[in-house]
Amino acid sequence: MKQNRQRLGDLLVNAGLITEEQLVVTLKEKSDGQKLGDALLQRGYITEQQLIEVLEFQLGIPHISLYRYPFDTKLFNIIPKEIAKRQLLIPMKRDGDKLFVAMADPMDFFAIDDLRLSTGFQIETAIATKDDILRAINKYYDIDEGFEELLGEDTQTETVQEEITDQDSPIVKLVNQILSNAVTMKASDIHIDPQETKVVVRYRIDGVLRVERVLPKHMQGVLIARIKILANLDITEHRIPQDGRIKVNLDFHPVDLRVSTLPTVFGEKVVMRILDLGSSLNDINKLGFNKLNLKRFKDMIERPTGIVLLTGPTGSGKSSTLYAALNQLNSEEVNIITIEDPVEYQLEGINQIQVNSNIGMTFAAGLRSILRQDPNIIMVGEIRDKETVEVAIRASLTGHLVLSTLHTNDSIGTITRLMDMGVEPFLVASSLSGIVAQRLVRRICRDCSEEHVPSKREVEIFAKRGMNIEKVTRGRGCSSCNMTGYKGRLAIHEVLVVNDDIRRMIMNGESISRLRELAIQNKTIFLIDDGLLKVKQGVTTTEEVLRVAILE
Repeated sequence: MKQNRQRLGDLLVNAGLITEEQLVVTLKEKSDGQKLGDALLQRGYITEQQLIEVLEFQLGIPHISLYRYPFDTKLFNIIPKEIAKRQLLIPMKRDGDKLFVAMADPMDFFAIDDLRLSTGFQIETAIATKDDILRAINKYYDIDEGFEELLGEDTQTETVQEEITDQDSPIVKLVNQILSNAVTMKASDIHIDPQETKVVVRYRIDGVLRVERVLPKHMQGVLIARIKILANLDITEHRIPQDGRIKVNLDFHPVDLRVSTLPTVFGEKVVMRILDLGSSLNDINKLGFNKLNLKRFKDMIERPTGIVLLTGPTGSGKSSTLYAALNQLNSEEVNIITIEDPVEYQLEGINQIQVNSNIGMTFAAGLRSILRQDPNIIMVGEIRDKETVEVAIRASLTGHLVLSTLHTNDSIGTITRLMDMGVEPFLVASSLSGIVAQRLVRRICRDCSEEHVPSKREVEIFAKRGMNIEKVTRGRGCSSCNMTGYKGRLAIHEVLVVNDDIRRMIMNGESISRLRELAIQNKTIFLIDDGLLKVKQGVTTTEEVLRVAILE
């Protein structure tokens, strides 16, 4: 069998998982030393599960799911946690002088040799996904390491200072474990909720909160003090909200967290937003825009003047879309300046300003100063008041392209919201180029997706929007998606182009229903329609779309 082993790329093409064209592009673009499998995963052409199944066939090594695997925990003393994380492997069981190890890369012969020499066992390998291994390491290693004393009794006050700064203390390890678990599970936020008799730690994964662990009430003080020390906050102040940032190295890569504390009845609630620096610099073509919407959005941001607004609730991916747009426009010929609160991602070649209201550096004040800096493109993190919107409009009317965000429900509602803020209709009409409303829906897990016949209600929903549906896709639930059936998220959009007809209507103060009729004539794809089109493509479910968009 070994003689006629095919190359991985050919196997994936033969299995119909990728096209010849995708293979050629990936081979050409991948960085030196990067494995083909990793490069294909990074581009989203295949899932880790599909890669493993092909490797299993190619190498003749069994693949294993670690979800609920009955590990022999005594073996964790043989392989230290650092080595397990660095080499992406975990010991499963031993049989005589054989040690069975799950590895993300069973072709890493150096790692296998090191293990053989350091443990004295013959190593037998199996393949498991990288996420699966990291999840198992975080779950089973350190599980009780020094936590008993924390869980058992109240912490003495005099030892608290030592506890929260000593790197080997249980509380420091606990905080590190909470952070590294969140990063492994690709959570976007960590919530630490103090309750009357306990402290609940929750993760927001793919937009949905779930309880990760429950800690005893007496740990609340040291836990929150440790996080405050990391974020350079005042640990003696419990009565007012505080904001800070944490930069830590977890599992050999840097992680940036934005920390916010809020005094509640039962103590301070802490929310940490995990800033995934890898996903922010998105390519505008990979944001999930419908072809027509993508063309319209690109036309809007490539105009030399005017305002382009992104709208949606907190956490709907507006910043990612804005950064992707800036990335698209970023070149040596233009001067791009942004004013944000806070600056989430640092972009090369772009001048970014941080709002600081304590010293009078508000959005409006910063924006006025920016106009004296000869900018071509200005990005305002958020329009919150009349003053900011007026300066932004003035900037767009004097030859600048302005990008910004606003919290409204849909694209047409944004026009009335601007007028409610006290902006004259003729100013809104003359400055607005377009509005993009955006929401995030969960993506069906590609490893356990199955086709189903649509329910009667689904057929009705599609019919109401003038579409027909023959099959829908749902996730069955597997170890790689934590049994939820969903993995990752994608955006649905509503792109409203403000053309001369809409301008005339805004000037005449026409009603929302008239504006909507005109938008329909202009072939605007509304949020619900874009969502249902994505259901037809088999990437999300009707329930997810209805969770974020209103069926009219």
